[in-house]
Order: sequence, then C-alpha cells, then structure tokens
Amino acid sequence: MQAVQSSVQLEYLLERVEENQTSQFWSNHMISYEVTDWGMPLQKAIRETPVPQGTEVLVRVTYCGVCHSDVHIRDGYFDLGGGKKFHMSQRGMKLPVTLGHEPYGTVLSAGPQAHDVPIGEDRLVYPWTGCGSCARCLEGMDNWCPTPRYIGIQKSGGYGDHILVPHPKYLVDASGIDPSYAPILACSGLTTYSAVRKLMPCKPSDWIVVMGAGGLGLMAIAVLKALGHEQIAVCEIQRSKWDAAKEAGASVCIDPLDEKALEQLQALPGGLWGAVDLVGAESTASLAIAALRKGGRYVLVGLYGGELSLSLVPVAQRATTIQGSYVGSLQELREVVELARSGKLKPIPTAVCRMEEVSGVLDQLKAGTVIGRVVAKAA
Repeated sequence: MQAVQSSVQLEYLLERVEENQTSQFWSNHMISYEVTDWGMPLQKAIRETPVPQGTEVLVRVTYCGVCHSDVHIRDGYFDLGGGKKFHMSQRGMKLPVTLGHEPYGTVLSAGPQAHDVPIGEDRLVYPWTGCGSCARCLEGMDNWCPTPRYIGIQKSGGYGDHILVPHPKYLVDASGIDPSYAPILACSGLTTYSAVRKLMPCKPSDWIVVMGAGGLGLMAIAVLKALGHEQIAVCEIQRSKWDAAKEAGASVCIDPLDEKALEQLQALPGGLWGAVDLVGAESTASLAIAALRKGGRYVLVGLYGGELSLSLVPVAQRATTIQGSYVGSLQELREVVELARSGKLKPIPTAVCRMEEVSGVLDQLKAGTVIGRVVAKAA
C-alpha cells in the first residue's frame, strides 16, 4: 500500500479532499496513525484501503484499545536486563507500522475463499494470529506460533480506519457488550484470564496476589472475582490506584516498597497460594516468589523487563511453580467474552479518547498516570 509520507503532503491532500468533498477518494483510502521512527510520536498518514484476498476479511475499525505494551513496541524494544534489549526488528517488524492489537469494528468485505462471513455486523477481532499451518496453529494455539503474524505488531493494527483479518474464524461475536468496552477483552481480558487459569485449581479462599493495579491488574482482579475467587491481595506502589483495586474486588492492598511487604504477604491466613505478576520487574518477581507458601504458583505476565537472580534449591524444596503466560488462545477469548456477556466479569474503569489522541495516551501510560484502560474511538 502506498502512503502519503510527509506532513506537508498530508495536510495539502486533506485540504484538497475537503475542498472537493471527494467521497470517491475516501472510498479506497484510509487514515492511520503509525510508528515511523522508534521512540517517536505516532504520525498521521493516508493509505490506500487494503483489499481482502483469499480468506482475508476487511473490517472498518470503530474502536481500538490502547494497550501498555504498545509503549514498548513504539519505543522499539523490550528490556531483557543486563544491558540487553530485544528489538522489535528482531520480531519481524518493519517501519512504518500501525499499532493497535485490540480492534473492534464492522465487517465490510471478504476475499473469495472466505466463507460464512458476517458482512455488515460488528465483531471483536482476535489479534494473536499465526501462520495457520504449524502444529501450534492447528491446535488452536495461534498465540504460540513460532512465526507469529499478530495484528498490530507484524500486521497493520487498529490505530487506523481499516484492518485486514486473515480468516473469519478470528471474528468473535461480542454482541450484548458495550462496543467501547469490548476491545479490551482481546488483550487485557484474554491475557489475565489465561494467566489466572494457570493458577487453577485452587480453593476460592486461597490467597492470590496481583502484582500491579494498572489496567491489567484491575482486569485480573475482575477475572478472579468472575471465577468465584474470594481472597485477593494487590501489590501496587501508587496508592492513588488502591481505591480502584478495592472497587474491583481486592481485599488487601500492600505497598511493595514497604519494608514489611514480604512479611505482610506471608502473614495472609493460610499463606499465599498464587501470584499473577502484571508488572514483570525483578522487584515484583522476587517479592512474589519469596512470599509463596509451599506448593505455590507464580505466573509472569508483565513485560516491564529486567532479569532475575534466583536460588534454585528453595524452588525445588518448596515445590514452587514458575510459569510465563503470554496473551491467550482464540477459545479463551470466546470464554472471556461469555463471562462479560453473562455479567460475571464486571467492567473496569475505561475512558474513551479520539483516535488522533492515541500517541498522547501512550505517553500517559508510560508515565503511569492512567487508571484502568483507555479505548480509542475512530472518527
């Protein structure tokens, strides 16, 4: 697809289009907000609207969640600790790229090999698509594909007017759910649901700690409550987020920087069964693992980065389980949507911004000033 690259060209073309009211032009062109330089603000561009081929489906985006992981992607790398970085170019990303992996919109058209396509209906898009032919994809675990083709990472995402979805099976019916809220289920909801399931089975009265009370943390609390869990602790350094955590269902809030934080976690009645780390820093991992009772489980989700020095003998002697969790499967997304539709999964605080404001929202997420989630609305 061709793009108008310079801001001068863009503004000139927009003026001409407005002057002539060229509806024909917009019938095959779209606006997107792209990363053109790593670490820099998103840039507005005009691109040709893609035409679906094969099994592809064209979706007009109406809403797209603004996820914290897009901060790392925009910056161009993840911190691996020890001075090492994993650059997005190593993940197959090439600039310019349109981010946004929580898209929701209206199905417009489909390629000749796509069948049973709900043309004209609104759908939530499962973005964690793979090659479609490897063993993991054939098992329904596209998110574990060794050559991922994620929407909003390797493929153009929802910070634009339209997206191509590789197959109709990735369109999830989220009817009955507020369309300004449904998008976050594709990442926040799915990611936390998949992570929480890795702590199961356990008793509703077993204590679980959620590390971090950002958007993912609040969603993890909501998911735990939706699954009938009762005892939830939260570790969050920003006390301004404690009220939202308690409103979501947390019983206890702890400042992880408090010198008695470990003691407080270990003193929970019956001990700490599980931890879901939505931060993923050395400090949160060390605290959570040290606080677990024998047989406890630690699930790492957050991508803050760094590295962890861990004594191996206690891990064996205490029968500790340490597991990573990354997003989730298509089937898990369907299950999350059903939880939300049933009313069991309660909404978390969600603000709506305009699509052109996404770059500023990413700055706010990086600064840690957002409570809950933000969803961008297309024009």
